[in-house]
Amino acid sequence: MIEKEYSDKELGKIIIRESVRAHRIVLRTRPEALYITVPMGIELKEIQETIERFRVKLLSSKKKVKRKRIDLNYHIDTEFFKLSLVSGQQNKFLAHSELGKTNIICPPTANFEDEELQAWLRKVIEESLRRNAKIILPPRLYMLSEQHKLPYESLKINSSQGRWGSCSTHKNINLSYYLLLLPSHLIDYVLLHELSHTKEMNHGDKFWAILNKLTQGKSLELRAELKRYNTDF
Repeated sequence: MIEKEYSDKELGKIIIRESVRAHRIVLRTRPEALYITVPMGIELKEIQETIERFRVKLLSSKKKVKRKRIDLNYHIDTEFFKLSLVSGQQNKFLAHSELGKTNIICPPTANFEDEELQAWLRKVIEESLRRNAKIILPPRLYMLSEQHKLPYESLKINSSQGRWGSCSTHKNINLSYYLLLLPSHLIDYVLLHELSHTKEMNHGDKFWAILNKLTQGKSLELRAELKRYNTDF
């Protein structure tokens, strides 16, 4: 997959992804960016024309997905990642982290309306997610790989917000550290999905037969459940 990044005065960050699996232009509005998945070799002019055709709807959608403000009432509480903000006495931010848990201690004068502070807090959370994912996800993938005899070549943890995971033709697997925002059974579903691609690269009937067997006949049910989640926090 080829990825390019652009900026638009109204729409903000635009990430264009060329995919061999794409048959048409697909637009997805997320708080952090507008994601556009396109077939390989498509001309930029056609992409721009599509953006202009849907600009009004995209701007409306962008307003609806405004990010939740991070303040003392904010928390993340999933099986593998818990985060909270607490008020401290010192005039600086402090962070206390252990596996699966992060506390951000905030000064009493913290102005959570400040957009620069919001951006900084998100970077702190993202870095904490990255550190935890690098510890939690590799052994979980290895265990499932060994259990189902589906070997892979390598694993990388990335910051992808458009895809939970991917697998190359060389059996190199990429996993987003945002997976930690999912319940454990959906994390396993994504890992099994990518391991299934070590046997079948496309999403044809053979692929779904493999994944369905690995998930005790629940692949479509789990896929539908996964669609209710996103990488926003």
